Order: sequence, then structure tokens, then C-alpha cells
Amino acid sequence: MAASSSLALSHQSFLSHSLSNPKSHPTTPTSSLFLPTSSVKHLLKSCTARRRRVGSRATVVRAAAAETLEKTDTELMEKSVNTIRFLAIDAVEKANSGHPGLPMGCAPMGHILYDEVMRYNPKNPRWFNRDRFILSAGHGCMLQYALLHLAGYDSIQICTSSPLVATCLSHVKLEFMQQEEDLRSFRQWGSKTPGHPENFETPGVEVTTGPLGQGVANAVGLALAEKHLAARFNKPDAEIIDHYTYVILGDGCQMEGISNEACSLAGHWGLGKLIALYDDNHISIDGDTAIAFTENVDMRFEALGWHVIWVKNGNTGYDEIRAAIKEAQAVKDKPTLIKVTTTIGFGSPNKANTYSVHGSALGAKEVQATRQNLGWPYEPFHVPEDVKKHWSRHIAEGASLEAAWNAKFAEYEKKYPAEAAELKSIITGELPAGWEKALPTYTPESPADATRNLSQQCLNALVKVLPGLLGGSADLASSNMTLLKMYGDFQKDTPEERNLRFGVREHGMGAICNGIALHSPGFIPYCATFFVFTDYMRAAMRISALSQAGVIYVMTHDSIGLGEDGPTHQPIEHLASFRAMPNILMLRPADGNETAGAYKVAVQHRKTPSVLALSRQKLPQLPGTSIEGVERGGYIISDNSSGNKPDFILIGTGSELEIAARAADQLRKEGKAVRVVSLVCWELFDEQSAEYKESVLPAAVTARVSIEAGSTFGWERMVGPKGKAIGIDKFGASAPAGRIYKEYGITPEAVIEAAKSIS
Repeated sequence: MAASSSLALSHQSFLSHSLSNPKSHPTTPTSSLFLPTSSVKHLLKSCTARRRRVGSRATVVRAAAAETLEKTDTELMEKSVNTIRFLAIDAVEKANSGHPGLPMGCAPMGHILYDEVMRYNPKNPRWFNRDRFILSAGHGCMLQYALLHLAGYDSIQICTSSPLVATCLSHVKLEFMQQEEDLRSFRQWGSKTPGHPENFETPGVEVTTGPLGQGVANAVGLALAEKHLAARFNKPDAEIIDHYTYVILGDGCQMEGISNEACSLAGHWGLGKLIALYDDNHISIDGDTAIAFTENVDMRFEALGWHVIWVKNGNTGYDEIRAAIKEAQAVKDKPTLIKVTTTIGFGSPNKANTYSVHGSALGAKEVQATRQNLGWPYEPFHVPEDVKKHWSRHIAEGASLEAAWNAKFAEYEKKYPAEAAELKSIITGELPAGWEKALPTYTPESPADATRNLSQQCLNALVKVLPGLLGGSADLASSNMTLLKMYGDFQKDTPEERNLRFGVREHGMGAICNGIALHSPGFIPYCATFFVFTDYMRAAMRISALSQAGVIYVMTHDSIGLGEDGPTHQPIEHLASFRAMPNILMLRPADGNETAGAYKVAVQHRKTPSVLALSRQKLPQLPGTSIEGVERGGYIISDNSSGNKPDFILIGTGSELEIAARAADQLRKEGKAVRVVSLVCWELFDEQSAEYKESVLPAAVTARVSIEAGSTFGWERMVGPKGKAIGIDKFGASAPAGRIYKEYGITPEAVIEAAKSIS
């Protein structure tokens, strides 16, 4: 680990703040952002002897560390690198499942990053000013698990007999529960070593990777977040934000279009603290990449605005790798791609440099042959004592780095209390008191407006009170209405601004926002496009849901109501598809109050992304809608019945809630008792108590009609076997919105007819 006194955050008043809500996310790690000060002091005190042996490295500034990356002697280096290789080989072999080739080839660069370059605290994986590492080629996750284990992370740690480490750990009362078993239980139920890196399972893993290209795009978001925060909060006399984002990506990541989208933006934005190491091994699942991938990656990245370095010997060229990283750190105005040419499965005498080592266990005979070839006489999962001793220093160094940063931030807070308060909010995720009061409210007398316009009013109100809110659109800001009017554009030379211009890059946009959200819990990124174009970014949205990244997806032009652009732009199946996706909120507000309610819900749910489907056409401000109602997902906006026994229940969402309300008015004139329900968010409604749901949709009332300008798929859950769902189960058409609604039967008359047919 490169040591430094250039520091990173924590403070007495929020040392114990927890990022997780164990009630709503019981499987999420609940470790706090910061180790208690007393624990850090105990750890430092008990490790004094070791720190003296380490020498002055613990107080060298980052600039000096960049000048002289710490070098391990060659023999120990080889042993450490082979330890990484064989932990991966043994875990994959025991599981009879996994990808040993990448860890075997990338072990040298992984060792240099975690042992010599990166700054982190193994005993507090969420320390704010840590360097971030992303394994974009997530299938090679045993590389990262081995590195986390060697570095001393409790999530993947084999118990050590080292007196120093035992003493340090006893002081902070850490327990070794199933730690060795985690390495031995790779890809098994309940272990901390799943088949691809998962940030919600394994402390020390920053983002969830596996779908190729997503990780490097996340890394762009992480690097953007660092550059933005540094521009906003660093002072001439106090540089408190200073960390790098390192990535290892492979040929598959390079082939996926998302990586080009995101890396294009990284070059445009000049993200100088983003350093990507490209595992150039020329092998993919189908064989040599020459069958499908022959472009000049170096020239492409140079054209994207990156600094490019080629390490020709990534297998044993340790000094080449060190020199490349040193050069990359010296480049401040652009990201760097280090192409590291490696041999996949390095050390395997019969399978190295073949596709067979990519995604399958080596097999017992080849494992033995590899042990003999690399001179590895140890039993499976063995870590030699000198390797343990060498790596054990990271515990003391990490505690020292965090303690020094804590002290520096304390001084910063005295000089700049307002800025410190904003930064704390971003780091801890603790929202400013009363932030929700900034949301606008509306009455039926307020003018009709498209919910996309009402959304912009909410965004511009919230940005004044939420320090972590920032975002933008995929070249549609003037149509999605997402511009923050009091801020300029985040650009290479204006990174303190909060409007993000993504260009026509929906997939990259979503993944970059995931990285921003996962950088610090108080970041609230939003991104926008037409609802139909979620098809371009669905993979990133799914990763949002899986990795608990609370991105707000502002999706306008939400139905056939967009009119003349026609079926290519008119979403049909999209509402149903997101309702089917786990851990994502699909919100379709009907007017101003519901739009404000949707934003309140989205901001509050920091571990669940939200999709807001918003109209292009103007809608009236309806009586009975409320922010509080949206928080329940479904609620009654009007009802002339008594005893919870209406004749009909009419259910609508978004622009069709008005249609349901108009149909109810006509039925009431005919003497019927009619309840109108807004079902703005099914997921929130499902979370309500049985009593509440019965009060809104009583089981005894089977005469129910729903209306929504989208697929009827799933509505049988709400209307029941005797009810009717009015919707659209075919593609739209090009015509003015009013004509399309009439032709497709999305009208009050259709609702009335359906209700009468089931009465």
C-alpha cells in the first residue's frame, strides 16, 4: 500500500453512522463508514513496533509515494504473486466452477496495486478517502478475493498466527467467523465469495460486476464523483479529497459497447485519477480474440482522449507495471489506459494461453502440474508465513492513513464549517433536516402541466437542499426537462458544476450513475431519457437494483400520449417489465402532488433505484392526490361510498388517473357509489399492511376496472378474476395523442362500459 498523509474522511460526530438499514435490507453489510476513534487508537498503539519497522513510509505524502512505489524483493514478490494464483486455482478447483485464467494472468498487477500503490484501511472498507478498485472483468473475482484476504479484510480472511496481527485484531475485538470457510466456499450458498463480485455481499468490493463493461463504466462514475467533490470542497490550504480509481478490464469489456460510451465520456471529462489496466490476453470463451476482435485498442483510446501505455510483459515485468502506474499518476488531465499483455492461465503447462483455462477448473492433474511448474510445494489454500508477514503491515498502515485524515478533516471543519457540513451529508448519507419541505405542492386550481415539467420544478427545488443531487440527460435535457437552472455543466474545467451532459449514451449513462451512487451514500444521481429508451440501458438499471444503487431514472414521454413520434417512441411493455424487476420502484405520477411524492420516495430510498414515468402531455391537478398517498403506493383519491363497500373501484396511474376520475363522476351522476384509486407504485403498495390494502381494495368488491396506457400484463393482480383491465397490448401509432387515445379505447366511455359489464 502506498502510504500518505494526504488523508480521507471521518469525524467524531458521525463516526458510528451506519449505511445500512437492517430492517429493510437484512442481507446488506451493516458496517459503519468509520471505525470508532478508540478502535483506531488501540490498533495504532498495538502496532507501534511494526510501524517502526515500516519506517517513515507511514507519513510520506502521496506525491512521494507516486515517485517511489514500494518494491518487494523479487523472491518474495514471486511467492506473493503465486499465492494469489494458487488461492484462485484452489478455490475454483474445490468449487469445480469459476474462472482461474484471469487471476493467474493478472496476479502481478493485482499484487502491485493492493500491496504497493493503493491506499485503503482493511479494517474499515468504507473509509471515505480510500482508493477504489473495480474488477470490471468480474468473472475473475477470485483475484479480488485473494487480494482482499491477503490485505487483511475481515470479510475474506484466513486466521493468522502472526503475533502482531493477533494483537491488533484483539484490540478492535474483531471475530474470525467462517473466514477461512469463505475462501474454501467459493461460489457456495452463504459465502462472502460469490461467483462475481457483489458489493452488497463482500465488504471491500465497491460495485457489482459481471456483465462485461459495466464495471469500467461504474469506475467512470466513481472517478467523476472524486473529481466533482475535490473541485467543490478542496481548499488551497486543505486538500481533503484525493483518491484514485483503478480498474482491471479484459477483452470482453473492450468489446461491449458500454465501455466505449463510458470511456468516451471519461476522456471528454478529463478524469485524470482514473487508471484502467487492460488485461490484454487475446483469449475469450470462443478462443483467440482474432476471430472477432482485431481493432487497435490503443489508437481507439487515444482518440477517446486517454493517455495510453503498453506493458509488454505483464507476466513477470513487475518494474514495467510499476513504471506504467507511476507514469499514469503523473498524467493529471486525462484518464490512462495501461495495456498489460498477459498470458491467461500463466503457469499452467498445458492450458495457459487457451480458452479452456478461461471458465473452467484446471482439473486435478493440471493443478498438480501447475504446482510443479511454478515450484509451489504447498497444500491448497496455504499462505506462506513470509507472505502473511509482508502483507500484515496494511492493517497498521490503513489505520494510520484513516486517523491522519480524520485529524485533517477536523481542522478543515473548524475553518470551513459550511462546506464540512455539506460534505458530511454526502459521505454519510444523512439527509439535511427538513429537506422534504422544499418539495412544491399543488391545488386543483394550479394550472395543468406535463409531469415532466413538474419534475423539473421538483429537481430545481431539491438541488437547493440536497448537497449530493446531480445528474443529467442523454442529449434530451430540453425535452426531459432535467436541467438544474442554478448550476452550470460538469465539464473538464468546471467539475464543481452539477449538470451532467451524457450525450446519446443511455447505457453508459446508467452505469456511470451507478458508480456515482456507490461512491458515497449521500450522492443522489439522476439520469433521463425517453421511457422507451430504457431498452438501451436496461442492463445498467438491473445492476442498479441488484447492487442497491439508489439512482433516480427520470423517464419522460411515458406512453402513446407522446403522439406523433409513433410506435418506435411509444412505450407499451415497459411499465410491466420494471414492475417485474426486483428491488426497483416503478412510479407513474398523475399530477404535481404525485410527482413531488415520487421524488420524496426516490430520495428516501437510497438502496433502491426509482423509475419515474412522466408525461409529455399536460395533465390537470387532481383533487385528492397527495405526497403522503404516493408514499403508500396506492390510495383513494375520491369515494362516495360508505362502509368500504363501493359499487365500483376504478384504478388508474399517471395520465389515465384523470380518465378514471372522469368516468367516476359520470357513474356517480347515475347513482353509483364509486371509489377511484391511484396505484402510483405497486411495489410500495405491496409493502403496506394487509389492513391498509383491504381498506383501499376490499376483497369483497370484485367490480374493478383498471386503466393504463400500457400493457395489461400483471393487472389481474389488482382487478381480480372478475375485474377488467383496459390497456394496450399492441404497438402504438403515429397520430396526435387525442386521436390515438380514442382509437385505442383509453377513454372514460370505455371505463364506464367495462364497469357496467361486470356490475
